Amino acid sequence: MKTRRSIIRGLPALLAVVMPALVMAEERTLTLEERLQRVEDELAIRRLLVDYAVTQDARDYAGYAALFAKDGEWVNGKTVYKGREAIYNMLVRLYGDPPPAGYVNNESYHLVTNPEIEIDGDRAKARSRHLLIIRGPDGHPWPVLTGRYEDELIREDGKWKFLRRVDYPVMPTPEEWMKFIRERNAAK
Repeated sequence: MKTRRSIIRGLPALLAVVMPALVMAEERTLTLEERLQRVEDELAIRRLLVDYAVTQDARDYAGYAALFAKDGEWVNGKTVYKGREAIYNMLVRLYGDPPPAGYVNNESYHLVTNPEIEIDGDRAKARSRHLLIIRGPDGHPWPVLTGRYEDELIREDGKWKFLRRVDYPVMPTPEEWMKFIRERNAAK
């Protein structure tokens, strides 16, 4: 009877030690090809996150819209743009007509940092931070917007795309940011 009680009392501790080992053993059963695919997928997703900022800064509207799945969505609060054409037109409203070939943006720069990526087959989730730096009144860099992205990603036609990108501004608030945009556009 004492032995049985000891076993029952010790069972939770035993499970606490054995279960992580079993989970780790399951992870180790991935084949080399599966592990390589996971690494390639993560690198491709990281590239997607960077390309988002690069195409936006280059005012490459078509390239930016192509980063989204056919039915992809860009979301900020209650504002939703669905589909590549709507996303393209969002940039036209924000920045004006596409610039001529050879355009070099000397006014702003987006940084994307701290990516966290979870891959599940042909779907993935990513979280990251962003920072927008613009040319300040005296020509020096001026950080004006920080926030975070929460993304649902999908492999479409063999490439990772944004299925849904949600932009959460942190500083300034969305209301403060829209006021800044209105004032900046009025000054142009």
